[in-house]
Amino acid sequence: MSAAVTIPGAAAPARRATTAAPAVDVRPAARTRLRLGRPIKGSGLIGVGALAAVWVAGSATGFIDPRVLSAPWTVVTTAGGLIADGRLQQNLEVSLTRSALGLLFGVVAGVVLALVAGLSRVGDALLDGPIQVKRAIPSLALVPLLILWFGIGEEMKVITIAIGVLLPVYVHTHNGLRSIDARFVELAETLALRRWQFVRTVVLPGALPGFLLGLRFGVTGSLLALVVVEQVNSTAGIGYMMELARSYGQTDVIVVGLVVYGLLGYLADTAVRLLQRRALTWRRTLAG
Repeated sequence: MSAAVTIPGAAAPARRATTAAPAVDVRPAARTRLRLGRPIKGSGLIGVGALAAVWVAGSATGFIDPRVLSAPWTVVTTAGGLIADGRLQQNLEVSLTRSALGLLFGVVAGVVLALVAGLSRVGDALLDGPIQVKRAIPSLALVPLLILWFGIGEEMKVITIAIGVLLPVYVHTHNGLRSIDARFVELAETLALRRWQFVRTVVLPGALPGFLLGLRFGVTGSLLALVVVEQVNSTAGIGYMMELARSYGQTDVIVVGLVVYGLLGYLADTAVRLLQRRALTWRRTLAG
């Protein structure tokens, strides 16, 4: 058997590793659930029901003075009497007409101004500044000036409501337009879309989330303005009914009017939220 020969100056052969490499766990880490979970059925009524329960309990135990806030059963009885003699329906019809007209004019004006300012540098320079200045001025602060310009008739009331709607619709729609991804604009230019095709296929769908959010705020704004204008030389409306009740110290009638305003706002907001859910089915959000 021949012996191994070592050449002087040559490096010694490396020893073979005898220790095994540590095992690596390649299993995926546990996934953390960060979503809100499944929607709760009737979640919008839970808070309202809790508030009503506190009202009932406070009135039943005497904790709430009926001279300060009428009991729920007293309010229900008063509402039944107002419905029986037709006063509630008549005043509600007048209020709904004012609110609907103001909402319609305000939405149309807000969308048109947002399109002009959002799609044109000249329009933005001419319109956005004055509208932002008006945004810093409460709409109700203009009521004395509007009375001088348009009198104390229905025209002034509808214009006041429209102004309260115009601002949120304009601001959110304008923001939605300016937030459209520039890559969609470049794609439209590559496809050589015409101006109307670009507006219809890119601009309007891109601005829709902002418009619907502005519409929610606009509905609330219309009701806030309605409460004020109906107390300015009105002869009909829920606000007029409440102002008349204040003169006679009828707390129960005032609470009936507040409940009607609250129901109108809640139903209108629910309708807009349903419209959002149906129109924006393509958008995945934290709410699901």
